[in-house]
Amino acid sequence: MRVLVVGAGATGGYYGARLAEAGRDVTFLVRPARAKKLAANGLVVTSKLGDLHLGAPRTVTADALAEAGGFDLVLLSCKAYDLDSALDDIAPAVGEGTAILPVLNGLAHLDALDARFGAHRVLGGSCAIAATLGPDGEIRHMSDFCTLTYGERDGTRSERCAAIEALMQGATFQPRLSDRIVLEMWEKWVFLATLAGATTLMRGAIGDVVAAAGGRDFIASLHDECLAIAGANGFAPREKVATQARAMLTADGSPLTASMLRDIEGGGRIEADHVVGDLIARGRATERKLPNLERVFTGLKTYEHRRARETSQPRV
Repeated sequence: MRVLVVGAGATGGYYGARLAEAGRDVTFLVRPARAKKLAANGLVVTSKLGDLHLGAPRTVTADALAEAGGFDLVLLSCKAYDLDSALDDIAPAVGEGTAILPVLNGLAHLDALDARFGAHRVLGGSCAIAATLGPDGEIRHMSDFCTLTYGERDGTRSERCAAIEALMQGATFQPRLSDRIVLEMWEKWVFLATLAGATTLMRGAIGDVVAAAGGRDFIASLHDECLAIAGANGFAPREKVATQARAMLTADGSPLTASMLRDIEGGGRIEADHVVGDLIARGRATERKLPNLERVFTGLKTYEHRRARETSQPRV
């Protein structure tokens, strides 16, 4: 299979690099500046699972993608706020037989991909990895886990998923073909929205929130709201999954935070609309009361408005 990995950032770059390491046909769709840096320095991964240096990763820029030929699989791992531009960029690579595997958070991206390329081309997908880009563009994998779950959204076992399963065997991450991928995407969304909501609103790790008066009750109430929205939309998380999530979200002394909090602390852009706003919209469609989620969303949008104002002001 010919694989196009959109971007060479912390997430897509890691999975793409590991596939290339395993001898797969991988091309990274990158911006010109990133292409130049990769050509000069290669793609570097540091990880507990083994460091990697791809001396000459195959790259392509958006303006040359139409000449690069067809691709069998597009791995899409951009941030939600870059989705519109990413759809434009990958369009020349999407042919009749191309499968698109997105691993964004939430579900709103599925609607956008379906509308642009047709639902028959779009798989469900989810990943779990703790990684970041270092100052020189290297990918720093910060834990010993990195999963990539995928599957047909209707639960069938297709030939293309079998081909993807074969493609990923032997790579240094944990791939898994799922026959209930949409449910698993909802389960991750419920967990992430609770984690991001609690840690960004309270500006602390889970353990800090739990240690504060009313903190544990707030997290539990927020989690209940997210669980109720998933259930009302026909994807109630499995009891074991929900129980494990609640334990992680209310653990004493836990250092767990959401990447969204780290983005806020670094003054970066955030996925407020995709992770929290869209969940609220789906909850309101079922006429549910969502006071905790709405408070979280107000806080996130306040940050976005402040960031926009401050970044638009001329520096003196």
